[in-house]
Amino acid sequence: MSSLLESINDPAAIRRLPEAELIRLAEEVRQCTIDTVSQTGGHLGASLGVVELTIALHHVFNTPHDRLIWDVGHQSYPHKIITGRRQKMATLRQRDGISGFTRREESPYDPFGAGHSSTSISAGLGMALASRQQGQRRKVIAVIGDGALTAGMAFEALNNAGQHALCDLIVVLNDNEMSISPNVGAISAYLSRILSGRFYTRLRGGTERVLSRISEPLKEAARKAEEHMKGFLTPGTLFEELGFTYFGPIDGHDFGQLLPTLNNIKELNGPILLHVVTKKGKGFPPAEANPCTYHGVAPFDRDTGVLPTNGGKPSYTQVFADTLVELAMANPRIAAITAAMPEGTGLNHFQSRFPSRFFDVGIAEQHAVTFAAGMACEGLIPVVAIYSTFLQRAYDQIIHDVALQNLPVIFALDRAGLVGADGPTHAGAFDISFLRTVPNLVFMAPADENELRHMLATAVTLEKPVAIRYPRGSVVGLPPEAMKPIPVGVGRRLKSGQHAAIASVGHLTHHALQAASLLEKQGISVAVYDFRYIKPLDENLLREAASLPLLVTLEENNVAGGFGSAVLESLAKDGRLDRGLRVRQLGLPDQFIHQGTQNELRQELGLHPEGIAQTLQQLLSA
Repeated sequence: MSSLLESINDPAAIRRLPEAELIRLAEEVRQCTIDTVSQTGGHLGASLGVVELTIALHHVFNTPHDRLIWDVGHQSYPHKIITGRRQKMATLRQRDGISGFTRREESPYDPFGAGHSSTSISAGLGMALASRQQGQRRKVIAVIGDGALTAGMAFEALNNAGQHALCDLIVVLNDNEMSISPNVGAISAYLSRILSGRFYTRLRGGTERVLSRISEPLKEAARKAEEHMKGFLTPGTLFEELGFTYFGPIDGHDFGQLLPTLNNIKELNGPILLHVVTKKGKGFPPAEANPCTYHGVAPFDRDTGVLPTNGGKPSYTQVFADTLVELAMANPRIAAITAAMPEGTGLNHFQSRFPSRFFDVGIAEQHAVTFAAGMACEGLIPVVAIYSTFLQRAYDQIIHDVALQNLPVIFALDRAGLVGADGPTHAGAFDISFLRTVPNLVFMAPADENELRHMLATAVTLEKPVAIRYPRGSVVGLPPEAMKPIPVGVGRRLKSGQHAAIASVGHLTHHALQAASLLEKQGISVAVYDFRYIKPLDENLLREAASLPLLVTLEENNVAGGFGSAVLESLAKDGRLDRGLRVRQLGLPDQFIHQGTQNELRQELGLHPEGIAQTLQQLLSA
């Protein structure tokens, strides 16, 4: 049998298919998704869970005229396959390939780019109201997961959307955890078709006209009775109270339920919420059995589903997690907080050892920080483990709720610097720039796994705000050392030199050492300094480094406002820049860094040992 998918180059082709062919198309899209991710790695479970929903949405709505927004975007692989990018799926998340998330520059079918969660309803409402203001009649569909509804921003958008009775916004709640819905069955499916049909809509309109003619006390009693009955019949009372017309729940894998319901609600006006229930990893047994494990995966064996094992060095995440457990065993004040990322941050190990001291607050970074501040007020030492890129969402809370009150909250910034295939939405490129200006905050970056352990041991003793940034990936592989505190604001000289100095912070310090070794073979002597503390800066060590004619700063953060900027500010204050010292900042440029492996990107940016050595050689020759 010939492939049906090969004839699908855009959603218009799907709209021409008879409904009976959609089941076959869904199976081919599902297999294409599995084939792709087994080769490239990526977000598998979420994408497999929305195959039928994706096809149904494109079949019913006139995309791209009607706007289809995928929240987060990690479930958009089937969407990419059927919107003209099937031939490029082999480049998914690869350097110069297509993104693992939706991206406006990539396709007209991606009306809004998303890498962080819970933005789709806000963006969709903006699009719907802007379209109406410009006289454009289009539907805007925002697909959001039940997990993303734990973020306050999603509820802010729902609250705002309910005020606009004429906006053509449809929110599709993709419930893949059965967390807020009853079992899906024939009764609820039938109810949803009835509720979305024209008969019920007209009946409800007639009821409202009747109620408009009766007295206010009777009208209020009738309204309450209707709401109580609706609460028994559907789980959507909350959304109805926010101003949405609620339909569901329906089976998100059943075209027999999806198509008639979508066709019905397409004809309605005002904000609508459709509740669909799906299964993560649908159609791939290993992912169905372990949806968390197969949420984001490296390339794997397509036939068996076996994931690769990391038989080498542990990751920085693992070292952080093990060290925190070790510290918590000796200190009952330590608590751990994550924003829906227990596995990603390694805190699932802490959770299993200290369940009463572990707190997953959902996708709510702002709440996580202020929640930690409240704990610190009562004598605990909360450790908030959040990816660097996601901590950006909680900047105000860091300043006002933690630092201003000088509370002992520890921020563990995982994935600081380049992250690789997840691309610019996930790169931890800005945390040095936005945190080093915060008063009362102590800010550290380890050069290796031993320093990470020492820094955590230091942080729990300081009784003030502390941030520690560490990268994605494997550690250096040094012999383990016993944990010991590091004096605040004290760095170290790793290598002496005569011609130039490298002032480094973080894991690139070992790249600096390798660069110095390469230059030494050419007769160039370079000193290497590991500053360890971004704030406070080791002024004495900086004076020593600045005694050489050339000083190069090194960091995996945007150079604008980063560690190098801190060095320049200190040197300017001391007047050393007026005495002929040459300074060059090495780091991430003032642009968003595209996807690729970490090594590919470091080579491209000159942040690998050979690139650092070449830059120093050129500066010294000049």
